[in-house]
Amino acid sequence: MSRESVNAICRALPGAEWSDPWASSGGGGHDAWKVGGKMFACIGSRNDGVSVKTPDIETATMLIDAGVGDRAPYFHRSWIRLPFDAAPEELRHRIHSSYDIVRAGLTKKAQAALAPRVE
Repeated sequence: MSRESVNAICRALPGAEWSDPWASSGGGGHDAWKVGGKMFACIGSRNDGVSVKTPDIETATMLIDAGVGDRAPYFHRSWIRLPFDAAPEELRHRIHSSYDIVRAGLTKKAQAALAPRVE
């Protein structure tokens, strides 16, 4: 996959919004995807993969140990970085899972304002 294809997956999710939150501080070049103001995916300026949230530190550790991804630099330990050359189904699944985790953490009102996610 590429930056463009990962961005297309993120863009298609209900309520997904793009930003580059570090651009104003001179650290631009990121694609940060949020739902309800909370980040669920981020492509760094090095353009070598996408960082996504997992349910917990244990899941992230298991995925790292299994070789699915690496520790996501600068993020909480429950995040992993998936390289763009990971299996496309794995990338799509992890992006969708991260989105679902973040969406589930929004207020009920914010969740109700979003269209359902379709597989």
